[in-house]
Amino acid sequence: MTTATTHEGDHHDHGPATGLMRWVTTTNHKDIGTLYLWLSFIMLLTGGAMAMVIRAELFQPGLQLVEPQFFNSMTTMHGLIMVFGAIMPAFVGLANWLIPMMIGAPDMALPRMNNWSFWILPFAFTMLASTLFMEGGGPAFGWTFYAPLSTTFAPDSTDFFIFAVHMMGISSVMGAINVIATILNMRAPGMTLMKMPLFVWTWLITAYLLIAVMPVLAGAVTMMLTDRHFGTSFFDAAGGGDPVMFQHVFWFFGHPEVYIMILPAFGIISAIIPTFARKPLFGYSSMVYASASIAILSFMVWAHHMFTVGMPVAGELYFMYATVMISVPTGVKIFNWVTTMWRGSMTFETPMLFAIGFVVMFTIGGFSGLMLGVAPVDTQYHDTYFVVAHFHYVLVTGALYSIIAAFYYWVPKWTGHMYDETLGKIHFWWSTIAVNVLFFPQHFLGLAGMPRRIPDYSVQFSEFNMISSLGGFAFGLAQVFFLYIVIKTIKGGEKATDIVWEGATGLEFEQLASPAPYHSFNTAPEIK
Repeated sequence: MTTATTHEGDHHDHGPATGLMRWVTTTNHKDIGTLYLWLSFIMLLTGGAMAMVIRAELFQPGLQLVEPQFFNSMTTMHGLIMVFGAIMPAFVGLANWLIPMMIGAPDMALPRMNNWSFWILPFAFTMLASTLFMEGGGPAFGWTFYAPLSTTFAPDSTDFFIFAVHMMGISSVMGAINVIATILNMRAPGMTLMKMPLFVWTWLITAYLLIAVMPVLAGAVTMMLTDRHFGTSFFDAAGGGDPVMFQHVFWFFGHPEVYIMILPAFGIISAIIPTFARKPLFGYSSMVYASASIAILSFMVWAHHMFTVGMPVAGELYFMYATVMISVPTGVKIFNWVTTMWRGSMTFETPMLFAIGFVVMFTIGGFSGLMLGVAPVDTQYHDTYFVVAHFHYVLVTGALYSIIAAFYYWVPKWTGHMYDETLGKIHFWWSTIAVNVLFFPQHFLGLAGMPRRIPDYSVQFSEFNMISSLGGFAFGLAQVFFLYIVIKTIKGGEKATDIVWEGATGLEFEQLASPAPYHSFNTAPEIK
């Protein structure tokens, strides 16, 4: 008995950990959210530096800066780091910060697991990056790591890449379990599912997607590993396997994955637009059902990434119709956001600018995606720069813009400091002009037939590539400027008021995000 008491007393004497140990051992959802957001920013700048290498090499035709093998490593690592290192951890960080606050919970349901699921990631990404310094170079098979490029013809460093992917997947699954447990078990009394803010809803749906598809990715890389070292032939035609099966397995993970990277963005935009339009979100329940139907349909469209593998026409037709169908719930969302803004008393603070930028440019990405969903069109544009332009409009001006918008929108609540509004607006316009100069010409390159993932190209593509590269450098610089804004805000901007956007709206902004109790507002509330 006595020893037990002594130990307990000892425990209390230490008090909370300070300095570095506070961050290593923290179970506080806000600390962990902050860690995720900083990791994702570091990864954004790392992946962005790789993109700068790519655009510098493509600035003019001819091989000038890097070896083709290293160029392929850059395209591969850029994709992997941006998807698994920048976009996904940023959304998990936002989930950690916001979900407990939005549902009235004291913390996440599983705080120790929360800490672990974060701390796996820096080691996973260090391991992934270390492959660049190994014999034979880093992975150079594209972020989709198709067999046999990643099995028969890949350097030894591929095994480290496989282990890193496993670790990221473990982290994602643990994070998803935590989100589901928190949302289903820890809502405040009276917070029914249909009263939750849409950010919470989109994350609940995203978490189910993660749990469903991450094991599929783990299976794909495990089959790669056994093909490489244990004599199996899952993807080796010589042993009775099929390289096309790899694409089926990969895209059965990969297509829901692209919705994992955009659904939380829908939740963010659904919180921001009502605030600055001073109206409750139009069609709350239709937004919930649209998000759920996108998630369900996302499992039924994977082979639209594979129209050129020689599948039967019946298969092409099925995947084409299913893909076109998934654009319907997405269209519902765009319609609802525009209708929320319609006749609202809008003001254009930085979060709203990024939100409107999201709606406009995500829609451009959606339309090019609809084109690529049509089999005969895709047959022509598959593996050209048109595809690159399409998914960068969805992931940069879609997912990344929503993350930046979320930062500007919630950072006063996180830090107690307002960001510098003038600098925020400069960041928006600088980024938006640059990102369109960067990616819009790539549509024309693709339509003219320039293949993706090549270090050198035919001379007729040189002007558009030069324009694209200049836009790329400008966009990269804009994100360094954003880093300056972030640090300036954290170190102490103007003090934020209790109700941050009170200048913008008579309602507290969380209330606007959760429209259910406020249906009585038929018109916009008066501006104070």
